[in-house]
Amino acid sequence: MKKIFLFIGIIAIIGIIFLVRNQRPLITSIPNLPAPGETVNLATANPYIQTKEPKEVAFKFEEYTRGLNTPWAMVFTDQTRVVVTERSGKLRSIENKVLTPEPLLTFDEVTAQSEDGLMGLAIDPDYTSNKYLYVCLGYKADDQLYLKIERLKDNGKSVSRDKVLIEKIPAAPLHVGCRMRFGPDKKLYATVGDAGKKEQAQNKDIFAGKILRINNDGTFPTDNPFPGSPVYSLGHRNPQGLDWYPQSNVLYSTEHGPSGNDGPPGGDEVNVIEAGANYGWPVVSHEKTKDGMVSPKILFTPAFAPASGMFYSGRVFPQFYGNFFFGGLRGEGIMRVVVEQSNPSKVLSYGLLPGVEFGRIRDVQQGPDGYIYFTTSNRDGRGSPRDGDDKIYRIVRK
Repeated sequence: MKKIFLFIGIIAIIGIIFLVRNQRPLITSIPNLPAPGETVNLATANPYIQTKEPKEVAFKFEEYTRGLNTPWAMVFTDQTRVVVTERSGKLRSIENKVLTPEPLLTFDEVTAQSEDGLMGLAIDPDYTSNKYLYVCLGYKADDQLYLKIERLKDNGKSVSRDKVLIEKIPAAPLHVGCRMRFGPDKKLYATVGDAGKKEQAQNKDIFAGKILRINNDGTFPTDNPFPGSPVYSLGHRNPQGLDWYPQSNVLYSTEHGPSGNDGPPGGDEVNVIEAGANYGWPVVSHEKTKDGMVSPKILFTPAFAPASGMFYSGRVFPQFYGNFFFGGLRGEGIMRVVVEQSNPSKVLSYGLLPGVEFGRIRDVQQGPDGYIYFTTSNRDGRGSPRDGDDKIYRIVRK
């Protein structure tokens, strides 16, 4: 009898081993991919394998081009061509690191007063087929200052004006925005400042002090939070940065805080933007809070003057994947923000990128080569121009 029980026990153990070895593993969570610094081939990587720590890749700064006059925004139309807005009203082309002498297009009506001028620039998600670019510029009509967003046609050696998408957005010499970028939903987002009249930021019927969302033909998306309106979020003082965490709908924005004449100095913000949300200005700022108004993820006092915003999604610098970068005008540097991979709305840490000593920094963008490009703004009337300014630099491997 003992031998029978022993035999049955051995058979049972063998059966259990067989089942365990052939059973699919129980997966309780799947790490997000791509992960910061992951160097494996993502097309063949096993998503159940925990990722390694990001590899630190040494970097250095190199001059990309010079001779610009207060560049505000830039886009890459291909591997070797960069299109740049100059606040004075010129749209410039840089080909193989060389600034083309003649502008692609000059906007004669641009009112380049203080912070106003030719500002935001965006490239259509379907640019390769439609060749559309978009600009935001300040102009004067009926003795008033306004902003308008235009669609342009890129003809290669020149650019033509195609269509005004939205116009007569309240503007002023100060606090005008106007950063633009297409989202993962292929809608055009644009930041607009309060135009020096802070009460406008809380009025849904006035487009100042808002982030706007429109279609690429100027119509308003039917799923916008306020029916029949381009307003996506409100309560902004002067936002100038926009970008989405890679492969997600998590939208970050940077914003200038008060300057002393409209509130205590400082209080610059990094916000996560949600449809229809109110970000408080001018009701609350700095550390003040109020029910129904969204508080910033980061506050900077004294002011850093954040002037852009870009999430890095390249593979050249694994340690930077999923980090949020933006240039500082008063801060004269580039801020690096590390967010949580599994919850991109959560900020883990932030600090200055070391070695950036080129004066006032405006735009920061990722190039098609995976390098990080940034512009100086030393000729804007508030900086100290250096030889060859303004310039575009890029961060490359050392």
